[in-house]
Amino acid sequence: MIIKNNTKNLFITLSLLLILPLVQKQWFNLYSFNINDISFYSILYYLSGTICPSLVCLNSLKNYTYYNFNKNNIQNKNIIYGKILLFLVVTNLIFLSYFIADYLYINFDLMCNLFLEGINLPKPDILQLSFFIFLSSILLIFKKSRFLLKKLILINFILISLYLWHLQINNINVDDQLHIYRYFGLNDLNLINIFILIVIEISFFTWSFLSYKTNLSDWIVQKPQKGDITPILNMLFFYFFIIIYYTILT
Repeated sequence: MIIKNNTKNLFITLSLLLILPLVQKQWFNLYSFNINDISFYSILYYLSGTICPSLVCLNSLKNYTYYNFNKNNIQNKNIIYGKILLFLVVTNLIFLSYFIADYLYINFDLMCNLFLEGINLPKPDILQLSFFIFLSSILLIFKKSRFLLKKLILINFILISLYLWHLQINNINVDDQLHIYRYFGLNDLNLINIFILIVIEISFFTWSFLSYKTNLSDWIVQKPQKGDITPILNMLFFYFFIIIYYTILT
């Protein structure tokens, strides 16, 4: 019953989310009639840009942060250990740490270019990037700091989303040399932002699975069961609708 209610609520929320960009465009049209003055519709239009990012952050924090996996009935044929586990742990940890460090840099790069004129944020060199990857890796290993880092990522996402909304409503063109443009070969910054978050979400899920409870200390990880895969399927379903939202909004 709880699962059905959650599914129903998610479906209603996502349905409303698909209607939202159409409503936003109507608010924008009404706002455009008197663009020089502050009106009720201009306030609605400005505030509407916070709805989707807030929904993404709340849903991610609730459903894609604190994972629980099945550890019952571990059998030798259903476990991952040794060199294979080492490869998975190191690869995923470095991959996730790199994206986290780079995503945070994107935020500062946008902020400097939009609000701090004359300040050019230098790109981190290999040594600096390696340090931030190492620091992120250390934080990901420990449970409490891992959750803190996930919250920081979500704050980073909502800040970037608000920067991009500011650009859109004020019709501001930005330099295509911004660091965010190096991802996915897209021109839509909102889609780039959400795709980066999806990559981090998937990698965070994988790391949560690998490091669940005593997996790393025992150096044994049970192969994922059907129930373990459900969260990532729900995640992809949710973000599919978010991508549609930003596609309609553009």
